[in-house]
Amino acid sequence: MSTSEQFSLQASPDEWRSAWIARGELRDQRFDLPAGVSGVTFDRARLVNVDFSGTRFADFGAHGSEFERCDFSGAGFEQLSLGRTAMRGPWNLADWPQSVFRDCVFRRTRFAQSTFFGNVRFERCVFDRSRLTDQTSTFEAEFVDCVFLGRVRNVNFWGRPGDHEAALGRDHNDFTGNDFTGAELDDVAFHHIDLQAQRLPGLPGYALLDRISERVEAVLPLVERWPDARHRQEAGLSLEFLADGALARNDNQALVSPSNMGRKLPPALRQELFDAFRRMSSDTSPG
Repeated sequence: MSTSEQFSLQASPDEWRSAWIARGELRDQRFDLPAGVSGVTFDRARLVNVDFSGTRFADFGAHGSEFERCDFSGAGFEQLSLGRTAMRGPWNLADWPQSVFRDCVFRRTRFAQSTFFGNVRFERCVFDRSRLTDQTSTFEAEFVDCVFLGRVRNVNFWGRPGDHEAALGRDHNDFTGNDFTGAELDDVAFHHIDLQAQRLPGLPGYALLDRISERVEAVLPLVERWPDARHRQEAGLSLEFLADGALARNDNQALVSPSNMGRKLPPALRQELFDAFRRMSSDTSPG
């Protein structure tokens, strides 16, 4: 797209599409929705140093677009598609260019639950208390040198894309240099990602561990000595799930916390099991 292309925001010619279409380049100003417009799809647009803060979108989509140094602080999205497929038709993998967010700020941003991340790349973005919750449609998303602050809950990150390698033109997702040291990770899964290439929480209660399956075998005798059968069952199922996931996704490594030992266990038992889990050699806990 030519950097001199004039920015335009117009109603879509497709009757089935309610969102307006934005094209061209916009720089160094605030973006305001026109009266009566609540949804926008950015189609091969380029936005540099644009202020979206506090804006509420019923629908926000990005198709082959670039956002650089944009501020989404306090913005809210009811429906959000950050790397959508072709503009013609709802799902056409023949036209799936990547959208890029570079040096953007998402501070207290209200992400839509079940956001479709699609073919999107985030570079040096800040996610500060951004309500990143229940985000599982992230198979094709890339994150490089991003900072995560606050609670991150029930989110999947993938080092390998889904079943659309041909459409994406790649067989892996870049995921490196991301800083989670200021984040509270709750049920966050890393799939086929080099955990050593990230800055992970160094807070008490987190440990980056290797040989997960061996550690599970080593602590099972401790679990078998517990008198309550319900506690033994909860720990056994949780440890089995942890080992299976580590083997299938991350070369038998995992970022582990006491909650992985069994969420329904009494706190004292969770901590006892976690401490035993860590005592094996080759602990690579950050910090």
